[in-house]
Amino acid sequence: MSWLKDVIGTEKTIIAMCHLMALPGDPYYNKEKGMDYVIEMAIKDLNALQDGGVDAVMFSNEFSMPYLTDVKVETVASMARVIGEIKQYIKIPYGVNVLWDAKKSLDLAVATDAFFVREIFSGVYASDFGLWNTDSGETVRHQYRIGAEKVKLIYNILPEASGYLANRSISDIAKTTVFNCNPDAICVSGSTAGTETKIETLKEVKDTLHDTVVLSNTGVNLKNYAKNLEIADGAIVGTTFKHDGIFANHVDKKRVKEFMDRVKEMRAS
Repeated sequence: MSWLKDVIGTEKTIIAMCHLMALPGDPYYNKEKGMDYVIEMAIKDLNALQDGGVDAVMFSNEFSMPYLTDVKVETVASMARVIGEIKQYIKIPYGVNVLWDAKKSLDLAVATDAFFVREIFSGVYASDFGLWNTDSGETVRHQYRIGAEKVKLIYNILPEASGYLANRSISDIAKTTVFNCNPDAICVSGSTAGTETKIETLKEVKDTLHDTVVLSNTGVNLKNYAKNLEIADGAIVGTTFKHDGIFANHVDKKRVKEFMDRVKEMRAS
């Protein structure tokens, strides 16, 4: 039994993404509608996810495109306001992800009492955002300095839109990341949000990490959820829950319920 059971309440868990609209400072922020609109849409999506039966939810600034690796203060402040105002409506365990800044994700987690954080904590990547470097040792020390030691860290070792700079196998990266960094979970992604994680890559990581939680991070849907969950300990799901399965749309409660009903049947069997 893993920490997923203790923190979220079930194994083979489904963590749903609540994608926040563009925020102040973002290129596509709607200044006319303002923060009240961002909060209104966050409540709408949160309720659809919860009513559809997901196990947990993770809030992210998904529409802060193009992403930064050193996120501005106004983004974290805006996310804290949104989560603070909607916290009264949250009925399930929740996490946060400030794309793509590990320290600021932890800052937000402490400010909002989040249970977990997903981020790029380790590795060096050639990415659409330039050369993407990390400092896992400093990030974890920051975690303890700010009192976030109980926040679970989900390490994405195959980030979207990037490639590991060194010529190393994914199994070797998984093995050394667990040895050196002691993550609470490892997640494996496709090339973008909504793009399927390669099953063979997911299996290679899980076969390497028998005792570590492994999550499928992108592209899990009604056609492939069973083969993903047969291998992984859970999945992080976003695009599949949107109207028509389109990334830019809002959450469709019917799609969420249909998906979660299937997952719960699988878990029961």
